[in-house]
Amino acid sequence: MTSDQSQTDRQLVGRVQNGERAAFDLLVIRYQSRVASIISRYIHDSQDVLDLTQESFVKAYRAIGRFRGDSAFYTWLYRIAVNTAKNHLEARGRRPLAVMEVEDAEQLDAAPGLRDLGSPEKQLQRDQLQTAIDGALDELPEELRSALLLREADGLSYEDIAQVLECPIGTVRSRIFRARDAIDRRIAPMLET
Repeated sequence: MTSDQSQTDRQLVGRVQNGERAAFDLLVIRYQSRVASIISRYIHDSQDVLDLTQESFVKAYRAIGRFRGDSAFYTWLYRIAVNTAKNHLEARGRRPLAVMEVEDAEQLDAAPGLRDLGSPEKQLQRDQLQTAIDGALDELPEELRSALLLREADGLSYEDIAQVLECPIGTVRSRIFRARDAIDRRIAPMLET
């Protein structure tokens, strides 16, 4: 996020806090697709994603008076969206699943060692590697998976991740390292062959 966008967000939040509802509409327009994307990592039903995206913005609107600007608006909104998705799953008795989005899979496909898709053997290897990565992500404890996905899938800075997860930056670095290490150990035998 650019500093200009962050500044604009602060201005819009100030206008909303002063009673201008239309300013919140601009924040919704700016972030609705990103919030839906966040929620879709946890929720697979498209109607639920839409409902929970709307619920996240309703919660943000109701709580915007308490937004102090200690973090970027998007970081604050991100936390609301993740918590909304997790609460939805907990209410249904399910554990949040980590899933790789299409864009992430496309980036993985573009990795140098995976470009040759010409043979069935290469395709099989690619599918097995993807399955192993997905399995390793699913087996990670929630705090490691969340930190890794915030960094790798969302591109958040360590500082923003610390704010979202409400923990020190050192803890964020440790969690990301441990998550990457666990995945590396899981897929290393596949990469050696």
